[in-house]
Amino acid sequence: MAKILNIETATGVCSVALSIDGEVVEIQESNIKNSHAEQISLFSQKVVTDSGLKFIDLDAVSVSKGPGSYTGLRIGVSTAKGYCYGLGIPLISVGTLASMAIGMVNKLGVKVDSNTLFCPMIDARRMEVYTAIFSSNNTLIEDVSAKIIDNDSFSDYLNSYKIIMAGDGASKCREILSHQQNAIFYDDFHPSAMHQSKIAEQMFLDGEFEDTAYFEPYYLKQFIAGKPRVKGLR
Repeated sequence: MAKILNIETATGVCSVALSIDGEVVEIQESNIKNSHAEQISLFSQKVVTDSGLKFIDLDAVSVSKGPGSYTGLRIGVSTAKGYCYGLGIPLISVGTLASMAIGMVNKLGVKVDSNTLFCPMIDARRMEVYTAIFSSNNTLIEDVSAKIIDNDSFSDYLNSYKIIMAGDGASKCREILSHQQNAIFYDDFHPSAMHQSKIAEQMFLDGEFEDTAYFEPYYLKQFIAGKPRVKGLR
């Protein structure tokens, strides 16, 4: 039985889940802004303890690798690495958008349908989103990218398929794509560590592990620090 600690911090949600054989047995989540650093260790301790296990019982740690928030990803990956180093267990990285797509299918209860595609979106500020398109069996249809949304976005797909869009980047696309009858927006959805558990389990069985020493999050875009706002600084 693979016992995996799953960590998701790529967006405003801090989520930690404990899964056994791909099934989530405990989960802790919060969407309190800028609280990842103070909550992630507490959440990790709680899901392990509440499941009746100890950290030494874990077989691996999986982490949402991005794209997403630069700071959030750094916190999640550094925490995951710390556990892997300390416990001597492998690190598994799961694509954030792929995990979201699986979650969308599971939440909506949609059966495999060749006419429905899934488009998770993460807010990348202004009218840009991190996104990709997946089939209902999680096959990647359009590669992960940072996309500026306009009236013609996804038109090649929307002419032939229904596309379900969700995530914190989807709401700002609603008005722009409202003329597209096949664009369907799912509001009640957020990234969660529970969505990556099945992927992590399969990657564990396949031995798809990261080099813990050298692994870095998938930022997609280069981090640009904001200008200081303290009086007297430029």
